Formats: sequence, C-alpha cells, structure tokens
Amino acid sequence: MLEMKVKAVVASPMGEPVILLVDQEEKKVLPIVVGPLEAHNIALPLQGVNPPRPLTHDLLKSVIENMGGRVEKIVITDIRDNTYYAEIYINLDGKNLVIDSRPSDAIALALRCGAPIFMKTALVEFTYDFADIEHQLGEEP
Repeated sequence: MLEMKVKAVVASPMGEPVILLVDQEEKKVLPIVVGPLEAHNIALPLQGVNPPRPLTHDLLKSVIENMGGRVEKIVITDIRDNTYYAEIYINLDGKNLVIDSRPSDAIALALRCGAPIFMKTALVEFTYDFADIEHQLGEEP
C-alpha cells in the first residue's frame, strides 16, 4: 500500500470537481472525480473551516469517537467500471472494523479524524505523474 495525502480539490478541464491524492514524494497523483457536495465536504477541513453545526462527516466522527472508536486509516481499494472503492478501518474496543465506503466519504472522514489515507499498490497503474497534472492545470494546485 502507498500512503497518500490530499493535495487539492480542483476543477477538471470539463469543470468537474477532482480530488488530487498524491504520494508522500508528490510524484504520483490519483485524481478522483467527485460531485460538488463531496468536493465541498473535503475542501472544508483542508481550508481549516469549522462549520457552526456538524455536517455529516463531523457527525460520523463524533459518533465513532463517542462510542469509544477511532478511525485508524482509510484505503482506496479498487476501481471497477470507472468507480473507485474505499474502506474505512475503525478500531472499536480492540475490535477492528472494516466499513465499505465511497472514497469521497472516506477521505472527508479521514481529514476530520487525522487518519492516514492509503491506496492499494495495484491502483498505481491509474496514477499520473504529478508534474503532468500540474502542467495540464496550468498552475500548481
């Protein structure tokens, strides 16, 4: 598995929101197209914005923590039919739970919990050189 981090949320050339996940060396990037609401939910913690009332991912974090659990990590696991899949790993009273998730929800939760983001090594073939993505955007994200 490769540890990744959210570099930015940007607009694709067609105007769709895209999450740019980069490896720790910022050489490889995995772009994940998401909807506008999902992009907003990921951008908020990146910008250090705390909404006055809890949003869905804030609520999920609160529920997990109030039950004595902790989000250990999230893993982008697969791509099928142009759809990415992810899993959320939660430790609850010494029991390890693995929850199926959309990558956008898993990433939004990980950012709020400070949990690491991983990508299965098999997905490397779907990554791009980060320098190429920067060039396509015309500026650094």
